[in-house]
Amino acid sequence: MHYLRSSSSIHALPNELPDRGELQITALTDRNLPVPDARVSVSFTGDPDQVLEMTQTGSDGRTESLILSTPPIEYSLESSNEIQPYAEYTIRITALGYETAVVNGTQLLSGQCALQRITLRPLESSEAPDTVVIPAHTLYGSYPPKIAEAETKPIDVTGEIVLNEVVIPEFIVVHDGTPRDSSASNYYVRYKDYIKNVASSEIYATWPYETLIANILVIQSFTLNRVYTEWYRNKGYNFTITSSTAFDQKWMYGRNIFESIDEAVEDVFRNYLSRPNVRQPILTQYCDGQRVQCPQWLRQWESMALGEQGYRAIEIIHAFYGESMYINSSEEVSGVPASYPGFPLSLGSSGSDVMKIQEQLNRISDNYPLIPKLVPDGIFGPQTQEAVKVFQSVFGLTQDGVVGSRTWYRIQDIYVAVTRIAEGI
Repeated sequence: MHYLRSSSSIHALPNELPDRGELQITALTDRNLPVPDARVSVSFTGDPDQVLEMTQTGSDGRTESLILSTPPIEYSLESSNEIQPYAEYTIRITALGYETAVVNGTQLLSGQCALQRITLRPLESSEAPDTVVIPAHTLYGSYPPKIAEAETKPIDVTGEIVLNEVVIPEFIVVHDGTPRDSSASNYYVRYKDYIKNVASSEIYATWPYETLIANILVIQSFTLNRVYTEWYRNKGYNFTITSSTAFDQKWMYGRNIFESIDEAVEDVFRNYLSRPNVRQPILTQYCDGQRVQCPQWLRQWESMALGEQGYRAIEIIHAFYGESMYINSSEEVSGVPASYPGFPLSLGSSGSDVMKIQEQLNRISDNYPLIPKLVPDGIFGPQTQEAVKVFQSVFGLTQDGVVGSRTWYRIQDIYVAVTRIAEGI
């Protein structure tokens, strides 16, 4: 959301980079179904003709985790460093009946697991296969700084505020350019996927967990202000938010996210930032605090330093926006059949919530057959526990067999996706 610098990129070969990170690739159809047995090759973007790894996807559409070279972790923890802190890899993926897809510039950080989803188009598809080029991270590349706005929008303007309460949307429409760039494409993006993409583009996944949470809350509150006020639609545009750092936040089409950011977003995606007696989410603007100064906003590099000093997320937020800012939560999440009951379901649990999960897992298993079928009896027994563990394994969650908030909402998301596919939506 800032940034005015160009720096030297990584020219070293992979075997000259001292640290390691992980890369896991998921191949999906354009309807978000897994593509098994897809052939995957990975090369260093600086030397794309030399293949470093070859693998293939399993029945869940995912590859095994690949261990690849990265620059030292210190590069992503030191704001004054001029050296690119991540390595870039090129992925080429082919599968029978599908067009070849290529992603250039998947970013790997030391000690982190990068998750790269790739959509494969059928051979007979009228749409061309994707060749994704991931641009530089905002803390490293050169991007225009945010144009300052008031942190709340006037609510006495007729038609400006159209929502009575803050609702977590299922989708938002991202305009991949500046607001007036009519040539830029619009993309329908799931809300959580949007937040994970922006966070992976705006901050480094190597930062302390509380710093990740603080920055994610800021990103979410900014986004929900745009949703709640229908800021762009009330100006005559047909999108929710842009990918321009001058106007909004950086979203990058097709980029990888990081597992640590994925997990942090799942923990707090219903939350946003509020001030007393203000109904709308606060438009929490921010900058890097090094190349661009923003005295009244969160400064990303300073937030990292506070996290390293042991500050909690809310304390980091208070340090930049003042003590009156607090974390709020939306009661309504669009696009899910049922909200989390407020307590985990585990071995010995029973009732309608357990039955709902059993029925949803059964439907998901039609598309992900590794998940065993269950008798939906409302009793959380060993078979249900095992089915939950397999689901967690397939979708990259901690395999504890417990349906906590994170697992509950992931089940809801996947259930909605597979049922819509069956209905042709």
